[in-house]
Amino acid sequence: MYEHLKRLTGPVLRAAVRLEAVGLENVPQSNGVILASNHLSIVDSTFLPLVLDRQVTFMAKAEYFEGGSWPTRIVSSFMRGSGQVPVDRQHQRAAVASLDACLRVVKDGGVFCIYPEGTRSPDGRLYRAKTGVAWLALKSGAPVVPVAMSGTDRVLPPGRVLPRPAKVRVVFGKPVDLSLYEDSAADAAARRAVSDLIVQAIAEVSGQEYVPVYASRAKEQGWPGRVLPELRRSDN
Repeated sequence: MYEHLKRLTGPVLRAAVRLEAVGLENVPQSNGVILASNHLSIVDSTFLPLVLDRQVTFMAKAEYFEGGSWPTRIVSSFMRGSGQVPVDRQHQRAAVASLDACLRVVKDGGVFCIYPEGTRSPDGRLYRAKTGVAWLALKSGAPVVPVAMSGTDRVLPPGRVLPRPAKVRVVFGKPVDLSLYEDSAADAAARRAVSDLIVQAIAEVSGQEYVPVYASRAKEQGWPGRVLPELRRSDN
């Protein structure tokens, strides 16, 4: 189903954008691997798999599986047809169950892509990582490849319904060295440190400005363009 869907939609999507991939040699051709990517647009999950020969599984918020406008229906069809993992971010138990499903993908030798920020960037900057990516990396022992998407926020910015042509670039960095934290999945301090290392690696390949605040909190405060001092103090 995945390959059929990719063959069907790939040429159309490639024709709509100028798609470029850099660093493909950093993605293992076999065994489990975690792709840790920045997140600029709902279409990130549509374009990233087009540059890889291997099937890519994502954990995406449940709303992405519900079609609305025709662009979101395309994304929804891709999500359902390619076996992606929906997550209900409003309920902790459901989110944990989704992570378990993602762990099985990696342990079974698959490619799993996660957005450590937990939500799309509100302003194009890179925000603090949630610790789910660290738990997944430490539990699986799989290599973590940092990924930088660019241009997707011009194809379909948040709030826009109709996509527009733009150049989309996908950069894969070298796997993050997490050898100091082996067998530390149960250690909260280790998960925090590993999450920070991973988002730092993403920043290195993306060139984005880093904001030490959760993107979800920045959105709640209504400050996508700058970080309030009280947010810096209270975020931990």
